[in-house]
Amino acid sequence: MLLMLATAGLIAGAMNALAGGGSFVTLPAMIAAGLPSVGANASSTVALYPGGAASVWVYRDGLAKVDGLPFIPSLIATLLGGLAGALMLIWTPSSLFDRVLPFLLLTATTVLILGPRLGAALRARLVGGHVNVPAMQFLLGVYGGYFGGAVGLMMLAAWSLATTADIKTLNPSRMVMVTAANTIAVLCFIGLGVVWWPQTLALGVGAIVGGYGGAHIGRRLPAPVVRAVTIVVAVTITIVFFYRGYFPS
Repeated sequence: MLLMLATAGLIAGAMNALAGGGSFVTLPAMIAAGLPSVGANASSTVALYPGGAASVWVYRDGLAKVDGLPFIPSLIATLLGGLAGALMLIWTPSSLFDRVLPFLLLTATTVLILGPRLGAALRARLVGGHVNVPAMQFLLGVYGGYFGGAVGLMMLAAWSLATTADIKTLNPSRMVMVTAANTIAVLCFIGLGVVWWPQTLALGVGAIVGGYGGAHIGRRLPAPVVRAVTIVVAVTITIVFFYRGYFPS
């Protein structure tokens, strides 16, 4: 079982390094290993955390003031949202989370499919309106602490309403915000004892190796291929969880 989880972590780490979406592999793997869905989600977040934190370190030199993005207030709002989301997850019965999870996966899958077009579509509809970035970050932090799938893409889409900065400029701030929500969530999960450590460590080791290898593979694979594979995985897992949650055998 631990070997299966390490393999899942390897695949997820590579996916995160290439295009994101690693949680679409790690969460089902944890549930397949016999963990309740809430514990599986919390443990998956902890297992994938080191890779995200390492990415922040890589991006540290790119942090700069972005017009329209109040960094410190947004960071505080993200931390508070991540805390609220993590506590909500812990207090959610696994039976209820099993019913909610397919819709969370559907949300994440939709964002993965829409990609950069989402921000442009929102801007076209809401242009000229006042955008409260810290308030948006609080809600995104809640989502990140509770589930987190594709939250980085959601942040880029939301920020496109407040700034015209390109994705390359926004990526360092995005990584900081995502990791901030995950940091507070991880501390909650560990502090409140909801992490299944043997499974988490096996998954985490695989994710670290996969992330390293995925970064090298990403230099050779065409971006459309990487994106297509990620979307196929996301759609497949979403369908499986809808069937599992609403049409159990």
